[in-house]
Amino acid sequence: MRIIKETHIDFMSKTGLGGLLSALLIVVGVASMVMKGGPKLSIDFKGGTMIAVNYTDPVDINEVRSALNQVNIDGQTFDFSKAEIKHFGDESNVAVRLPSIDDEPEQFAHKFVAKMAEAFPSLVPDDRSKFILSIDKVGPKIGAELSGDAVMAIFSTLLLILIYISIRFEFKYAVGAIAALAHDILITLGIFSLLDFEVSLAVIAAFLTIVGYSLNDTIVIFDRVRENVKGLKNATLSSVINESINQSMSRTIITSLTTLFVVLVLFIVGGEVIHTFAFAMIVGVIIGTYSSIFVASPVVIKMGSDN
Repeated sequence: MRIIKETHIDFMSKTGLGGLLSALLIVVGVASMVMKGGPKLSIDFKGGTMIAVNYTDPVDINEVRSALNQVNIDGQTFDFSKAEIKHFGDESNVAVRLPSIDDEPEQFAHKFVAKMAEAFPSLVPDDRSKFILSIDKVGPKIGAELSGDAVMAIFSTLLLILIYISIRFEFKYAVGAIAALAHDILITLGIFSLLDFEVSLAVIAAFLTIVGYSLNDTIVIFDRVRENVKGLKNATLSSVINESINQSMSRTIITSLTTLFVVLVLFIVGGEVIHTFAFAMIVGVIIGTYSSIFVASPVVIKMGSDN
């Protein structure tokens, strides 16, 4: 199916503008991460306890923070007023993210939930089982292991891609593909940092999915380039890549739009749990399609001989 019959867009003449846009997004994102001490990691990586409760009516976050200023559990007094406390879903749902605590009391999470109930007794559901929405706990050692595994998964993926494309095409194509993938991940991480979104295991899964999606789009273009190089022997590499992108345009638009529609639906109606995953995918689909044209292809031209 071709929704676009024939195009003759000179994409490579716009690579300067594309490079400027990419550089701006990367610099702003990296600056945000540097200022914040790196990406905002979830308890999956940092360790700690995430507790979510449901009050019967909206509550003010500042009042919750004040109530958690002095919390006594088993004779120990804790100040949780500086913990991450936020609404999710609506203003009656409150999530509290607590850091790992040395010598943590037994049944700490449930005792903490009891203190949250005591703070607003008139807003606690009659059925206490409906008050606790979730309790997620990850130890600091496990969090460190998960963090290392996540980084290893991403770098292993990039290395295998480099080897695969070098064998199937040429090394310059592999470098172009890796540059596009690194570009996609950096920009997505930067946007997460700017919006103060957490990077969780689900988001890492989204990153790996983005890598696969972007790579697939890039390989389709590179495969067409390889065919056209044989048929257009007297053409420059730049014109061959332009022709190849135009020939792949219909397929690219169909694939990108259908994928984008799915993740948009997930983002809108998928709920809080899948919200950041869907958002990462939305960014990844858009950036991945863009980078296949304006990052991977120009890198190949720079490394090749345009004659």
